[in-house]
Amino acid sequence: MDTPTLTERRRAATERDIAEAAASLFAEHSVADVTAEQIAARAGVSVRTFYRYFPRKEDAIAPFLTLGATRWQAAFAETGAGPLRDGILAIIAGQLGDDEGVELDMMRALLLGVETDAALRDVWLRVNDDSERRLREILRERGLAGFDARVLAAVSTEAIRLSFEEWAATPHGPRLGALAADAFLSMSAGLRGLD
Repeated sequence: MDTPTLTERRRAATERDIAEAAASLFAEHSVADVTAEQIAARAGVSVRTFYRYFPRKEDAIAPFLTLGATRWQAAFAETGAGPLRDGILAIIAGQLGDDEGVELDMMRALLLGVETDAALRDVWLRVNDDSERRLREILRERGLAGFDARVLAAVSTEAIRLSFEEWAATPHGPRLGALAADAFLSMSAGLRGLD
């Protein structure tokens, strides 16, 4: 893999700053009450720079949402030999076992907005779709082919997505990792290629 240039690193840092500003503002206020101008000001960039990176204010959270998906994909790609079901459950425990932290607090607030804001939901679903496509590639690299790879990638992604949404909606409910493990086990029962 090539080392990113200084320009690419700066661009990535600016995108990350805007995403973090958007996520924190959306978590503090409703999405409808936040403007692109406020996001730009919090990120320390001009409004013009904001729109160079993102077409709408809701799109600015995509890099924030993608962070978790990227970690999930990396862990998925690194699972060793052995039953894939056990590997996926271990990834869920490792990635979603801790319900605390600033990032998850912002996720909970953002996901509450997903239910009421169509543009925010569009971004959330797009990030999940991108993650599913990447998981499909990883599964194919592991030797799981065709439709089986598609189904397992869809089931894994949907189990995580639904668990995040349920966890956000029920703050005193089950822990995120437990929800995700239960959802994955229920949804994957009978799938080929897991044992």
